[in-house]
Amino acid sequence: MSTVLEQSLGRSAVTELKHVGDKLAEKLAKLGIHSIQDLLFHLPLRYQDRTRITPIGALRPNVDVVIEGEIMLADVVFGKRRSLAVRLQDGTGTITLRFYHFSGAQKNNLKKGARIRCYGEVRRGRAGLELYHPEYQFVEDLAALPTEDTLTPIYPSTEGLTQARWRQLMTQVLMLLKKGRAIDDLIPAPLLAPYGLPDLRSALLYLHQPPVGANLEELENSQHPTQKRLIMEELLAHNLSLLKMRETIQQDRAPVLPPAEKLKAPFLNALPFSPTNAQQRVVNEIQQDLSKGIPMLRLVQGDVGSGKTLVAALAALSALEQGYQVALMAPTEILAEQHFKNFQSWFEPLGISMAWLAGKVKGKARQAALEVIANGEAQLVIGTHALFQEEVAFANLGLAIIDEQHRFGVHQRLALKQKGKGLSPHQLIMTATPIPRTLAMSAYADLDTSIIDELPPGRTPVNTVAIDQQRRDQIIERIRNACLSGRQAYWVCTLIEESEALEAQAAEVTAQELKEALPELNIALVHGRLKPQEKADIMADFKAGNTHLLVATTVIEVGVDVPNASLMIIENPERLGLAQLHQLRGRVGRGTAESHCVLMYQTPLSQAGKLRIQAMRDTTDGFKIAEIDLEIRGPGEVLGTRQTGLMQMRIADLQRDGYLLDDIKRWAEMCQQQAPHIVQLLIDRWLGENIRYGQV
Repeated sequence: MSTVLEQSLGRSAVTELKHVGDKLAEKLAKLGIHSIQDLLFHLPLRYQDRTRITPIGALRPNVDVVIEGEIMLADVVFGKRRSLAVRLQDGTGTITLRFYHFSGAQKNNLKKGARIRCYGEVRRGRAGLELYHPEYQFVEDLAALPTEDTLTPIYPSTEGLTQARWRQLMTQVLMLLKKGRAIDDLIPAPLLAPYGLPDLRSALLYLHQPPVGANLEELENSQHPTQKRLIMEELLAHNLSLLKMRETIQQDRAPVLPPAEKLKAPFLNALPFSPTNAQQRVVNEIQQDLSKGIPMLRLVQGDVGSGKTLVAALAALSALEQGYQVALMAPTEILAEQHFKNFQSWFEPLGISMAWLAGKVKGKARQAALEVIANGEAQLVIGTHALFQEEVAFANLGLAIIDEQHRFGVHQRLALKQKGKGLSPHQLIMTATPIPRTLAMSAYADLDTSIIDELPPGRTPVNTVAIDQQRRDQIIERIRNACLSGRQAYWVCTLIEESEALEAQAAEVTAQELKEALPELNIALVHGRLKPQEKADIMADFKAGNTHLLVATTVIEVGVDVPNASLMIIENPERLGLAQLHQLRGRVGRGTAESHCVLMYQTPLSQAGKLRIQAMRDTTDGFKIAEIDLEIRGPGEVLGTRQTGLMQMRIADLQRDGYLLDDIKRWAEMCQQQAPHIVQLLIDRWLGENIRYGQV
């Protein structure tokens, strides 16, 4: 491994290059490029083969080519759009070059008899085969204009930076590298040896200038050994950034919380069921963390209905018994309200006082809640992201429980850390959206993971069917029969537009149609624009069995627990992601009765829509569904926009390169222990300004 030299390209500003002034440096900075090393790691998106000239007579449509010939004529053509048409011949055939944007000077230069070499994509046009806006050069002297001797890279760009400018910049940088300027090869050679991968310098030279005959298919699919060398380094940098965040948090002290002795027995005795073996195992894992005195960072994954809330309650008791406060945060008011009611029924008999805080709690009620949180009277505080706000001060927060982690970003978890006084609170993160292993190992590398892999007894698998919208009348009849026989049902309306107003409007129309079609049923409507109390009253009525059919938007996706509801209709399921569909389906099958989920789709279905619906019919296993969802949508979308900081990778792809993560995890631990001096260098090289643990 080379030493970090003073002349290292990582320490050389881009302004050291010829013709790079302040304006160009500003444009490069927009792409996160500040040093010459940053330029080297600005890798091509794809490549063009300009290494040979193709005779015009041999051209085929939809192929990128280099051609050379003599201009026969150049004329402005007036039709639907004014264009400059240039006829080119080379002795084997003729072709038209067409320019829709051109200047008078350009027209005058492209005169009859001039010889030019052009590059572009051949297409069928009004005059036979044509090239639209090709790149071209005048051939004054053929010997002075040889064809390219490497593949031509195409770089990701920004306004005001042409590909020609990129190539000029890169030629200078590569020349420096060839002349011996240092680029720090940060991965120890023994780690790379088993893979037979090239050193960093060779890999970068190859990727910026692949030789004639390079395997374009391998390069386009990021399967080339030079790319693998960089992929492994990038994955390592991301993994190390998360581990560094974890290290930063765990340098703090946290409360030592032994198992609850007094509160646990009366709590468990009051339950109408016993915890499953899986729940007990996860509780033990949490308890080991809580008793260490360093902040716990644990993710609990459990499929819909696996009993994560009970696990959270048992963790909370350990903190409460030691006199610490507990905060439980949920992504929506409906879910937060449901948690509040659950915990109220469990904890109030134990003498535990509670407070509720959400964005819509205003005025005196808000002030009163803030006071009891700040003075410690409220032992358990439940709310939405309003708990993050600066004005919320805890007396002695010992444990923060975050439900549905994928709705919150890392920066929000770190904000909770600041809420502890002197000591950092432990963090327990729960999700009912199972996370594929590759994502768990990368996006959540800073967390320990527990999995509740057992459903409580008495839960029945949900039977899922897909039915075309044209059979809507049959579905309505099915609802009538189910509800008149004593069951309850959901009808979920979905919209492509992410607008609560439009969603509410669509749901209102659907509810009105269903009321007219089913006059004998009691039908209610719930959506995101209702006031919290209205929503709570409607949900309470449904839970009590006073409502037969609940028409809802996707606000009921998480947390709603009505065991008597055994039928769910999801309208236009093709508009939702698999994880969301699986969450919605989890609202039924919570009792002992046979339950059904009807996916009422609109034809024609897209390929992704067909795959999603097929997956829902094939399995009720949330982990299998998560893997399929990852295949269909990719990691950025699966994690949601708040997590995409991790996903902005330059060359690695979690889905494609997931098989490397076991090795990367091992490498990261080894680097931390044996080569700590390279950790920050790797993070800076690959994450730069977007360092994960500092990113909002």
